[in-house]
Parts: sequence; structure tokens; C-alpha cells
Amino acid sequence: MTGQIRILLADDDAMIRDALTGLLERSDDLVVVATAGNGHDAIDAALAHRPDVAVVDLQMPSLDGLGVIAELARVLPSCAGVILTGHGRPHVLRPALESGARGFLAKGAPSSALAEVVRRVHAGERYVDPVLAAEALTAPETPLTPRETDVLRAAARTTSIREIARTLGLSQGTVRNHLGTAARKLEADGRSDAVRVARENGWL
Repeated sequence: MTGQIRILLADDDAMIRDALTGLLERSDDLVVVATAGNGHDAIDAALAHRPDVAVVDLQMPSLDGLGVIAELARVLPSCAGVILTGHGRPHVLRPALESGARGFLAKGAPSSALAEVVRRVHAGERYVDPVLAAEALTAPETPLTPRETDVLRAAARTTSIREIARTLGLSQGTVRNHLGTAARKLEADGRSDAVRVARENGWL
């Protein structure tokens, strides 16, 4: 069919990618031209296939959804970005839109919603899931500073202070200080509990 909207799907869960592909391709005007399981592969796939719309999971390995959308806005500005997420988070919703995302949709939205959002962003409109918007407006603000959030997010991926320090370009002492401060602010019993509390509140 001519005039189809060409779509890139990026999600680190293969089952979700397959399910979304099947869902979108039920519509004659939509076609999935590429999929990717991490952020850097999503950029490569977008440059290779030049989709009209990129549907990107917020949390992915190597480069998260915000990073993918921001990079696509730079290297492929004709591609409209849609972020998929499980949470409406105050500190994510605004950056998502500022990164260049045209749509922000919950993964649990009705099956017809994603196809409609793809059409709308391709037409130049914006769409923010009303449930996510309401959740973002009513959720408590994070008590963590941006650097504490970075350190705690890195701590969620590795238990090595040295690795966290190397990744973020900090000294090991500074990493320990940030982790300790974050745990106190979250009234958490150590690093792992701080990560848990932050995740449950949507601050990571």
C-alpha cells in the first residue's frame, strides 16, 4: 500500500516488540520497517530505514528512550518520536517532551491507542496520555538531586563503586557520599533499599 506510515519499534523485550508489530500492522496504513532491542541499535536502524515515526521504550540498555529521541531529532528530524512507558513521572514527562518526543503513551493503553498516536504525531500533532499526565501532576517530587539520581541509577546496574565512579567520571569517595545521602533522604536501609524506594516512586 502506498502512503503507509513507516515505523521503527525499539524495546528491549522481544515479546513486546513482536506484540506491538502485530498490533500496528493490523492497520493497512501502518508498517513496521525495523525493530531494535537497545538504544544504539535503534539509532542505527533509524538511519538505515528512515522511518516516519519511532516508537521507543523509555527504559532501554545502552541508550534510554530520551537519548534515542534526542539523537533522532538531531540526525533524522523528519522522524517523529513516541515514548512508551509504564509510569507518568514528573521528572521524565517534561524532559521527554523537551527531548523532541511528539507522543508520550502508557504501555497499558488500549490496543487502538498506539496506532492512533502514531497517526497523530505523523500529522504533526502532540499527544500525552491523560492518565500519565494526571499521574505526573499528582506524584510526589523527587527529593534527590540530579547527581544523586545518576549515581543511584548507576548503582541499580552494578554493585561496584569503582565501576559507578568510572561510568560517571566521579571519585569513589564522591560516589559513596552520594549513595549515603540518597539513602538518608529516602529513609532507606542501604543502597539496594534506596534503589527500590526510588524505583517504586518513579524517581529512577
